[in-house]
Amino acid sequence: MTVDPQVAGFVLFCIGRRGREWPALYDEMWWVSRRRLYHGLHYDELRGLGLSLGLNDLEQTKSIVDTVIDRLDNGTTDDKPES
Repeated sequence: MTVDPQVAGFVLFCIGRRGREWPALYDEMWWVSRRRLYHGLHYDELRGLGLSLGLNDLEQTKSIVDTVIDRLDNGTTDDKPES
């Protein structure tokens, strides 16, 4: 799966703040985007980058999060969770 680098950074930022556990991570992603805490990105901009936080898209959102976590665990990303 292809994940936009800004989306991956956003997910890692949220992991750094709240951890990996779902649905707490989803709640944190929504909270962070609502307040534009990661590079000023709002959920509308994230949706444009391929990450929807809408309830109808949770399966795809979880898939993106899992991809980012897998890359982190496998060392296939240089990104680290920000805190």
